[in-house]
Amino acid sequence: MNLPNWITLSRLLSIPFLLYGLHDPTPRIRWICLAIFLIAAGTDWLDGYLARKLDQVTDLGKFLDPLVDKLLVLSPLLALIELGEIPAWGVFLILGRELAIAGWRVNQPQISGANLWGKLKTVVQIAAIGFLIAPLAGAWNLPTLVLFWASVALTLISGIIYLWPPSVHSKS
Repeated sequence: MNLPNWITLSRLLSIPFLLYGLHDPTPRIRWICLAIFLIAAGTDWLDGYLARKLDQVTDLGKFLDPLVDKLLVLSPLLALIELGEIPAWGVFLILGRELAIAGWRVNQPQISGANLWGKLKTVVQIAAIGFLIAPLAGAWNLPTLVLFWASVALTLISGIIYLWPPSVHSKS
């Protein structure tokens, strides 16, 4: 286990705090949960940066990083369903895509990292979840839901692109 992989695993520590805080949140607790979520999401960048900078990119890291990212994204989304703030079927679409990609990756001889679409999906998901967690005024409800649905759309688009046969991409 190298430093980037330990950082990836440390991201898991935020999940119980998020779930506990979002169980019956006050505005103050929601701000705390937002800080926890954003710090944890920031470690996603940090572990990748360090893995590349220190030349410590490993298959374990390529496997763990997206798995931990999925848990970090899905945990607050499930709590937000329980609070009635987002529809379950939107989260189900995200979960379905993530399970499909994870299942597909298990059967690949070589694990590939995220492509540009996967990275864009992650950024938009983090932004959407951040806005959903934050106790913002009612005027933010519509923009926040639009951001959530944009994250669902990007999740599906990135999944299709990820699974698209490589030979189709190489034909011009």
